Amino acid sequence: MALPIRLYSTAQVRGLDAYAIEKLGIAGYTLMKRAGEATLRYLRTRFPVAHRIVIVCGPGNNGGDGYVLARFAQAAGLTVTTLAATSPDALRGDALQAYEDLRASGARIQSYAPERLAEGEVIADALLGTGLRGPAREELASVIRDINGSKRPVLAVDVPSGLDSDTGVPLGDTVRADCTVTFVGLKTGLFMGEGPEFAGTLFFDDLEIAPGPAGAPAARAERILESAIQQALPRRARASHKGDFGRVLLVGGGVGMPGAARLAGEACLRVGAGLVTVAVVPENVPAIAAGRPELICLPLAAPEALAEALERTDVIGIGPGLGRTPWARGVLDEVLRSGKPVVVDADALNIIAECGAPSREDWILTPHPGEAARLLGIETGEIQRDRLAALERLIARYRGTVVLKGAGTLVGAPGRTPALCERGNPGMATAGMGDVLTGTIAGILAQCRDAWLAARVGVLVHAMAGDAAARAGERGLIAGDVARELRNCVNL
Repeated sequence: MALPIRLYSTAQVRGLDAYAIEKLGIAGYTLMKRAGEATLRYLRTRFPVAHRIVIVCGPGNNGGDGYVLARFAQAAGLTVTTLAATSPDALRGDALQAYEDLRASGARIQSYAPERLAEGEVIADALLGTGLRGPAREELASVIRDINGSKRPVLAVDVPSGLDSDTGVPLGDTVRADCTVTFVGLKTGLFMGEGPEFAGTLFFDDLEIAPGPAGAPAARAERILESAIQQALPRRARASHKGDFGRVLLVGGGVGMPGAARLAGEACLRVGAGLVTVAVVPENVPAIAAGRPELICLPLAAPEALAEALERTDVIGIGPGLGRTPWARGVLDEVLRSGKPVVVDADALNIIAECGAPSREDWILTPHPGEAARLLGIETGEIQRDRLAALERLIARYRGTVVLKGAGTLVGAPGRTPALCERGNPGMATAGMGDVLTGTIAGILAQCRDAWLAARVGVLVHAMAGDAAARAGERGLIAGDVARELRNCVNL
């Protein structure tokens, strides 16, 4: 089943379960059996030649899913080793029913022992699911460590055990799965923080729950889809000229930093902006003009030299290589006074964090976690512990559109459902990537004139370009590689 657009909190997914049981009249055990059927289907899809399966079952409904999976896998002709990680005496309700039905089928259920993990070609993790709110107790934490050390591929049932299904933060020892089958609704923690690292390839099944409008909760976030690219960048008219696609002014490139401004400028051109000017300290002009002659270069000895360019531009991007000198502060002041839509990144964000600035509706702020922490006056770890909450705080304080960069980049704005980008790769963790993103968003904004749309599409095509550049390998990927791929991504 294709992944849905909407992402939900764990509480919201439990609400959908309750809706199915109370309003749609679907028995809880029926849903558990559907989960077992779906898990078996995706297990065979992901591991088509595996015949010996070890299923590790915990004390709650996640364990019940595991017992159902064991019964169905055995009926399908697989060799199944079912391990009870805790005493079945603690099982209640549907999980107890699943255990008893497995026993009635003649299957043998064994107490957990680490050496039995070697009996399978694949291990199914049905230990803890979504109910965890702190580190697993040692009895189960040791099982998680055994699973991770087994050198066997792991399929997690619903959520990798030990992972916070809302934030994507590992709560202690956490199963590192090769794939995860999740049910009813997509949990935000599978897409945020370290969630994707622990979940692996994600499969989804809605268990045939289709709530009407009254039963569907408001999503906590939505995935950014490729269809947004066409919305922001429709087919061009044959009689178009460069003025139709926006004039962008990119301000940065302080002393010793010509590369950042050039990367932002090239990205802006690659996504289709009509005219791009980079304003930098005079000594940086030769390096930029020689390397990318399509860029217009403005020598910026003093902030006042921006006046004419600010009048002519449609969109401004500021921050790449800007520095934090008095020159940089003066330049930022000039830009913010212009009243033009502005994309703010890097040192421009740091200056705002240090000196303050009034909130405004027409800017796009693009902080990485460290910059976000400085903007909020908190520690970086607090940003990463709950990225959605951090995004909400940034929006409340600064308004406009906020792009919280990182694995699972988030985009938010007042009154909007946050958007999440699941694309991108670790090879993009290198110098200059943020400069490319600044130019990408500014160039798209100049064409579509919609900050919310430009931010989402800019984040998406930047990540897609990074994935395209990483086909030759993640290690050694540089920002210029991503800039070169942007053209393909905006012309899908």
